[in-house]
Amino acid sequence: MERADDDTWDITTSVGATAVMAAMARAAETNSADPLVRDPFAEPLVTTPQLAQVRAQVASWWTAPDAGRSDPRPVNLEALADYMAVRTHFFDAFFTSAGEAGIGQHVILAAGLDTRAYRLTWPADSVIYEIDLPEVLAYKTSTLNALGATPATRRAVGIDLRRDWPTALRDAGFDPTQPTAWLAEGLLPYLPADAQDTLFSHVDRLSAPGSQAAVEVAIKPSGLLVEEQQPGAEQQSPTLGAASAQRREDESFDPSRLWYLDEDNPLSCAEWFDSHGWTTQSVDSRQELTRLGRHKPTADDRPRPLIMSFITAALFARR
Repeated sequence: MERADDDTWDITTSVGATAVMAAMARAAETNSADPLVRDPFAEPLVTTPQLAQVRAQVASWWTAPDAGRSDPRPVNLEALADYMAVRTHFFDAFFTSAGEAGIGQHVILAAGLDTRAYRLTWPADSVIYEIDLPEVLAYKTSTLNALGATPATRRAVGIDLRRDWPTALRDAGFDPTQPTAWLAEGLLPYLPADAQDTLFSHVDRLSAPGSQAAVEVAIKPSGLLVEEQQPGAEQQSPTLGAASAQRREDESFDPSRLWYLDEDNPLSCAEWFDSHGWTTQSVDSRQELTRLGRHKPTADDRPRPLIMSFITAALFARR
């Protein structure tokens, strides 16, 4: 799980396994009594024999503590599932709105097991580009092909986002003279500050007027990715790991060990886009949770999931 500048992964390891976690959350939401979002492809994607081990690892990480335990998990399972549903709902609406505004070119950065190309209703002539490591995209493509699932016009761009992905994107048919809708969901915590700046710079250079972007970012009070006055998951991990080991649980899945909590970036995501001529709006995820009836107080003193913000940006004209 440890990170390095040249690390890599497939769908079962490291950052790839976090895509499995997100899809498991969407599957649980889809199967719930009153789902906020429906993803019929999420469950088939995460129930293959190939993912049995990582599925068990995620389930172990999600297990709520037994009564009387003194080693709380880093997140509350129900609250995390609610957050994932609200996040998916928000960015689904972003793409729907972008399509209604006439944008036909859509790019999902670090697409993982995202199934929007298959499950959303896209206007005719829409093209959805998905960028992720080749192994991750190959798993999704082969699994959904075996189900007979048919996407909108989808173009998989298999490349590490730390490499020259703009060239790979253009080689796949991307037209930088046309307006584009960009999505960076579940991505930024896994990039160091300099890589985030590079990512935003590429998005800016490839965007024609009329483009839009949506980004999930952490609200970082004092650099912590957690609720105020709560100890961070990354601070708890050593204690939690030792406690899990005593119970002989599989604690090899721990997303907090993959994050870059980089304090060197002087600008927030919204400030970056504002300074480059985009018009931005920010929605606190807690406001969305409340608006959609998913904000519930925790039943104990465990930390809630990360406090995140949803940033949308529109490029009306070049300065």
